[in-house]
Amino acid sequence: MSGDIFWLDATELAAHIRTKQLSPVDVVRAHLERIAGVNPTLNAVVMLIDTAEAQARAAEAAVMRGEALGPLHGVPFTVKDCFDTAGVRTTRGSRLFADHIPAADATVITRLKAAGGIPIAKTNLPEFALWWETGNLLFGRTMNPWNPERTTGGSSGGEAAAIAAGCSPLGMGSDLGGSIQLPAHYCGVVGLKPTHGRVPLTGAWPDTLLPFMHVGPMARTVRDVALGLALMAGPDGQDWYAASVPVPDVPSADAWLPPLRVGWLSEQGFGPIDGEVAATVRQAADTLKAAGCRVEAVRLPWLETRDCNLLTMTVFASARTYFARVMGGREGELTPELQRRIGGSMPSFNEYATAQEEVEALRRGLAAYFREYDALLCPTTIVAAHPHEQSECVIDGQSLAPRQVTRTTAPFNLTGSPALSVPFGWSREGLPIGVQVVGRHFDEPTVLRIGAVLEARRGSAQKRPPL
Repeated sequence: MSGDIFWLDATELAAHIRTKQLSPVDVVRAHLERIAGVNPTLNAVVMLIDTAEAQARAAEAAVMRGEALGPLHGVPFTVKDCFDTAGVRTTRGSRLFADHIPAADATVITRLKAAGGIPIAKTNLPEFALWWETGNLLFGRTMNPWNPERTTGGSSGGEAAAIAAGCSPLGMGSDLGGSIQLPAHYCGVVGLKPTHGRVPLTGAWPDTLLPFMHVGPMARTVRDVALGLALMAGPDGQDWYAASVPVPDVPSADAWLPPLRVGWLSEQGFGPIDGEVAATVRQAADTLKAAGCRVEAVRLPWLETRDCNLLTMTVFASARTYFARVMGGREGELTPELQRRIGGSMPSFNEYATAQEEVEALRRGLAAYFREYDALLCPTTIVAAHPHEQSECVIDGQSLAPRQVTRTTAPFNLTGSPALSVPFGWSREGLPIGVQVVGRHFDEPTVLRIGAVLEARRGSAQKRPPL
């Protein structure tokens, strides 16, 4: 089994460790060796956590003593480099924080460690986690394991690439406008953006953006994402936004569904969508219908008429003062992309107020939709993984700016909705294509059930990157 250890998911690894079929030491070493073998090509991992092997030995000793074991006992996981890690550099992808060493772990890391998980590495991200591709001036660019010439997306691109390549079975992403779902789609993994307030944000950065930020699990299987959510969720007494709601009773990842009502759309509501992506969404809709759901194509006028700059208008306008303090006159050390993003002109008061009204209209529209439907099925983004730093996306003869890849995800950050990207199809070039499932607030179990059915019935389930 040793040669296949790094392809096992976290759930199976934990089961094999509990039954002593696998040693935590062997599991951690297998993943560290995998990182050593493929990371020179991918540049997904930016630093190793040097306590991992010692923690694995302690985990193995606990197994041999017959101690009670947590659900992740001895299982390695990776950490996006915007989460605080006690005693381990957390650079946030920036020269400004190249030597920053936090004193405490982010809450989500504390919780995975308490469940027996072993953090083994930090993963790459764009500077400040504020771009839709992954690269920075400290560590360089991350490559897609399916094709190194293609993007991993951002901002959790290092995490998605590491998981897809077998460097880690489980990790955590942060999401402001699609930063979990987009990399999951491009790299062929599963990414869950939970309801805003479901998972504490303590120790995630930048903290000025917490009103719109989400933190969630990423993995190769829906059941691992479900497990990660169950371990991460619940208030911590520090994050003001973390809601005092019960931790969800996450369903097992089987292929059964209650008779849910699901609406679906692709081009309608989001503008031009690549034909292969649109076809994949239609196939997913047919799959859910065959599984017993009531599936209908829908039109959502409140989604079709929104301003595509809405996220930027509402989020970054209020954060400029904060970032000015952070930069402290060192703006010239930032990437050009970040300088443009946080250094542009401020909207007028009327523009900002109008944007806030549009956000409320978006929320009201989605609330009305969920009075009739249990979930929304739609594209995760508009294309499969495109070349790095592509200046435009051309779909059906229409030229779109690269930032338009967030048109399918950003609306659901503004509403705070749970959203799951699950791999379901493949492009002609052999690149993965995900579909997105959006749910009611705090109804992650329904989103995960739908994702499990799609996962169980997709084609080429065992296809792996050519590394």
